[in-house]
Amino acid sequence: MRVSRMIAVTLAGVAALAPVAACSSDKPAPAGNPVAGEPSAAPTPTPEPTHPFTGLPGAARRPVLAAKIENTSAGKPQLGLKSADIVYIEQVEAGLTRLMAIFSSKIPAKIGPVRSARISDLHIVPQFGRPAFAYSGAQTKMLPLIAEASLFDVSDSRAPGAYFRQEGRFAPYNLFANTRQLLTEAPKASRAKDIGLTFGDAPEGGVPRKAYSVKYPAARFTFAWSQAAGKWLIWQDGKKDMAAEGGQLGAPTIVVQYTKTERSEFHDKNQSYTPLVHSTGKGRAIVLRDGQAFKARWSRETEKDGTVFTTETGEPMNFAPGQVWIALASAKPVIP
Repeated sequence: MRVSRMIAVTLAGVAALAPVAACSSDKPAPAGNPVAGEPSAAPTPTPEPTHPFTGLPGAARRPVLAAKIENTSAGKPQLGLKSADIVYIEQVEAGLTRLMAIFSSKIPAKIGPVRSARISDLHIVPQFGRPAFAYSGAQTKMLPLIAEASLFDVSDSRAPGAYFRQEGRFAPYNLFANTRQLLTEAPKASRAKDIGLTFGDAPEGGVPRKAYSVKYPAARFTFAWSQAAGKWLIWQDGKKDMAAEGGQLGAPTIVVQYTKTERSEFHDKNQSYTPLVHSTGKGRAIVLRDGQAFKARWSRETEKDGTVFTTETGEPMNFAPGQVWIALASAKPVIP
């Protein structure tokens, strides 16, 4: 009898608690906490770092190697240019041109033909910090300026073991270099950093162009858009600009940076004066990308600063990710 009474009391207690439990289960979950069984919101992915010279994915910041490369028919096809991040076209004596290739994100095993330095080079390289600078010779009175410049000298006279003569070519267009040995000679060369370039979607205001030409007194470049290749293919003096590795040279972005070119204090043995190409200050530019031409402005306050490119309205002039060629040109071709 007593056992039956205890069971009855217990059942009564359970019945009394049941409504309370039911009420507690109806309460809403605290704000910010997902209800059990519901999927939580996916976290926003962190964008992959991009290289400051190309805008392509890549967090590595390798040393910067700047190299002077021959750019006449006698020295073609060049080796290594396809791997460069940035290629500058500079006017030299007699209205011809020479290239300065900037390597960092991808450094090919060999480059060339390597040729002599010019005074304009010393005004371009400081924006990269103190890069390794590969060249072959310079005018005697320019050597003290190279020694004082913001660079590590890895020329053929300072790092002779890094250079070799390529069979099948003739001097002086047969001097090539091993890049690993060049950088070994400059262990403290600056690593890639922001130099003012921006990459991303194209701004508004572009004009469709199939080709764009730039004239120097004794050289002519034509950049023709290839939808299939996704880049501007390069012709020089009416001929395809081919790479020693194979294929035609070209880049997703071509910049024609109009600058002041005047006579420097240097000249060659034929009394042809070396042009001094001014890469600081400000001016206008044409930026070619995605089959369009954009009017732009450029500015570079000091030689340690990078060059900033903007639209005519002052917005960032985004480049297409990938290699960039910058033609430093005068509005009217001139031999100083």
